[in-house]
Amino acid sequence: MGGIFGVASKRCCTLELFYGTDYHSHLGTRRGGMATYGADGFSRSIHNIENSPFRTKFERDVMEMKGNLGIGCISDYEPQPLLIQSHLGSFAITTVGKINNFDQLLKEVYANGNTHFQEMSGGQVNATELVAALICKQDSITEGIRYVQDIIDGSMTLLLMTPDGIYAARDRLGRTPLVIGRKEDAYCVSFENFAYVNLGYTDYRELGPGEIVLVTPDSVETMSPPRKSMRICSFLWVYYGYPTSSYEGINVEDMRYRCGSMLARRDAGTVQPDIVAGVPDSGIAHAIGYANESKIPYARPFIKYTPTWPRSFMPTSQEQRNLIARMKLIPVRALIEDKKLLLIDDSIVRGTQLRETTEFLYNSGAKEVHVRPACPPLLYGCRYLNFSRSKSEMDLITRRVIKDKEGEHAEAVLDQYADPGSDRYESMCSEICRRQNFTSLRYHRLDDLVESIGLPKCQLCTYCFDGKE
Repeated sequence: MGGIFGVASKRCCTLELFYGTDYHSHLGTRRGGMATYGADGFSRSIHNIENSPFRTKFERDVMEMKGNLGIGCISDYEPQPLLIQSHLGSFAITTVGKINNFDQLLKEVYANGNTHFQEMSGGQVNATELVAALICKQDSITEGIRYVQDIIDGSMTLLLMTPDGIYAARDRLGRTPLVIGRKEDAYCVSFENFAYVNLGYTDYRELGPGEIVLVTPDSVETMSPPRKSMRICSFLWVYYGYPTSSYEGINVEDMRYRCGSMLARRDAGTVQPDIVAGVPDSGIAHAIGYANESKIPYARPFIKYTPTWPRSFMPTSQEQRNLIARMKLIPVRALIEDKKLLLIDDSIVRGTQLRETTEFLYNSGAKEVHVRPACPPLLYGCRYLNFSRSKSEMDLITRRVIKDKEGEHAEAVLDQYADPGSDRYESMCSEICRRQNFTSLRYHRLDDLVESIGLPKCQLCTYCFDGKE
């Protein structure tokens, strides 16, 4: 996915930009970038962060870059921010989102006179550069951003920095958040609202779906009002969001406690584990909620070793990601041997890592391993945020199981596999449980997930669970 951060200050903002952007490192793993504007014009720095932290790569840039305006990003994909010269003037731009109709839009831009783009590795065009080209088809930046919001199939949240200030625009349906912080002589714009707290900012307001504002050191001016419909990603609370983050006023950690509590209530009287554990790190809060509700002790039967191992989904190779995930988790045999464990993970995508985790728990002496994913079965690949690296929906363990059961007719009955009251849903869960060698498996229900979050379902994106736009 990715995260973005911007600062408009009456003073040099580079240090605040550096730390605010760094606080988004949990959202992306491939590239980081910062751009500033000041008396000497625009400056920019981009680094590969696959094998070292953002802070390490950008410490020298903080001393060299100057300006009172700045935008930064953590990205899983293209290098950004980009510096653009156009008929609308010079600007820097960074984006978070996914463009499903990329090829169509690229053809239209070529047909309307755009002659070339810079080519990235792999022969791809930089999606942020395409967005900039589309914006520049209009007569003003605000009209251009609104145009982009309307024609992109997918999602698009962005920061665009001009010499006059920073345009901040939330995705048309608010699938990702964008929040403004305020302090004396400065405003900031952030994907994660916790990112500015230690910098002395307080919450000013959250942008509405599709809203566009111009942020300067003195003010926040609405350039295009928020739209009525919202579909914020429900998976932000389940997995992506940092525990201290809040979206639409709902804290991530608090939601995860509620999620675990509801899983425990569904389990009441059906299993008697000795301990409850969460797969580090994203399953821990869910597990605490389960333990608090069930009164079953919470424990850490394995510990995540992070000083030298990078995040498990960082490498491009799935085999390498699996190896790193395995190397990071070190068992505590005293808490595993002859124990019945109930294990909570944020989700089951391919199933590879969780199966290997289960096997090493058995090999360490566990008697039973009951698994409780903190979200419903993932039946559809994400169309909006790229939360999974899956290149095909057949990478999902659910879809492989369904295809084996239904053959070429699988697509026609997916809605039944999404219904926790159906026989097909039960048979899918039983088969996943068997293949993964779990003692038992029970997913978080979609209605319980919605209740855990606390927003109306019509305001949440649940596409990956039920296929509904």
